[in-house]
Amino acid sequence: MRGKNQIILRARTLLPVARSPIDDGAVLVSGNRIRAVGRWTDLQRRVSGKIHDLGDAILLPGLVNAHCHLDYTGMAGMLPPPKTFTDWIHLLMSARTQWEHDDYARSWHKGARQLLETGTTTVGDIETIPDLLPEVWNATPLRVISFIEMTGVRARREPKAILHEALEKIGSLAHARSCASLSPHAPYSTTPGLLRLSAVIARKRGWRLCTHVAESEQEFEMFRSARGAMFDWLKRNSRDMSDCGLGSPVEHLARNRVLGENLVAVHANLLARGDAALLGKHSVHVVHCPRSHDYFCHPPFPRRRLARAGVNLCLGTDSLATVRKTRRQNPELDLFEEMRALAASDPGLSPAEIVRMATVNGARALGLARQIGGLSEKALADLIVIPARVGAADACAAVLAHSGPVSAVMIDGKWAVPPRL
Repeated sequence: MRGKNQIILRARTLLPVARSPIDDGAVLVSGNRIRAVGRWTDLQRRVSGKIHDLGDAILLPGLVNAHCHLDYTGMAGMLPPPKTFTDWIHLLMSARTQWEHDDYARSWHKGARQLLETGTTTVGDIETIPDLLPEVWNATPLRVISFIEMTGVRARREPKAILHEALEKIGSLAHARSCASLSPHAPYSTTPGLLRLSAVIARKRGWRLCTHVAESEQEFEMFRSARGAMFDWLKRNSRDMSDCGLGSPVEHLARNRVLGENLVAVHANLLARGDAALLGKHSVHVVHCPRSHDYFCHPPFPRRRLARAGVNLCLGTDSLATVRKTRRQNPELDLFEEMRALAASDPGLSPAEIVRMATVNGARALGLARQIGGLSEKALADLIVIPARVGAADACAAVLAHSGPVSAVMIDGKWAVPPRL
């Protein structure tokens, strides 16, 4: 097997994720695709190409951050953990009034750099300022799916007008690695009409649809019981509250025909009886954001219930406006930190399961299964390298233990962060 643009990456340990780890492994990359994966001794006999011996390292797929708010990276450490979720909404809205276009742009770029340095190669990002696109896409090697955020309750705009504006923006965009889709923000901040219209369009066009759901106890109380702080606040803001008191937030999405295999449901922290089964029945993907979960002191994440229902579970960083400041340092966007936070809060999860949530499961959620998130033949050549003197048996535990920048990042067959050889 020969080719001018072929390179062979060799490492002490290869962690394909989708199959068992390999001691003294290698990956053949041709153009922007992986052409072979296996033991170094086997590939050495079969192929030729420029060899990059990465030494004492783990070579694994690029991490997939299924939920992020790059626009808010610059708010790291600005908002102390609030007493209630609605208190945080008010803090965020106040902070946003002090920001202009350039502040969001700087924030986005800073967040993209942090993700790249810590091994994320693909991100599902909620885009609050669509005018930043496509300039920010062009400034990063990351693969970005920008979910354009839509609300409309406070602005009192018609759902069709909100959706038309988002679709016009998406129609104006074209990029080799990145794309845009729709994100009706959350059941409480949108109207049923906007949810339904968004779901219809997304299914028709084969797009992923992203929404925050069942994030807080106040949201759960609002929909389940038609009362509470969130209910009262939104009622004062002239939201039509007739959709409350009819069931849980997940049931609200079901009534509005939003649930489906293309739905990326973020958080799902509070579930009524039957909600997990409902999400599983419709093949919905759920994104858990461990550090954000801790910031709000939410009840324990219902991971076991969702897993038993067959729900695909993956990981996201959320925004740095919802991550605790530690040791007098502002937090950074880092999926390794999220993996460790999950391991600490859920000891029943194995390192291998957690690594899958940050790779292949995230790829599946974003509609990129078998393209990213795993090292396999014909997959896109998105890979990262971390230093480690461990064998295959300890590879996943070593991934969870890794802290700081990764040693190298390859995206689309090109070095985004060249290896330090």
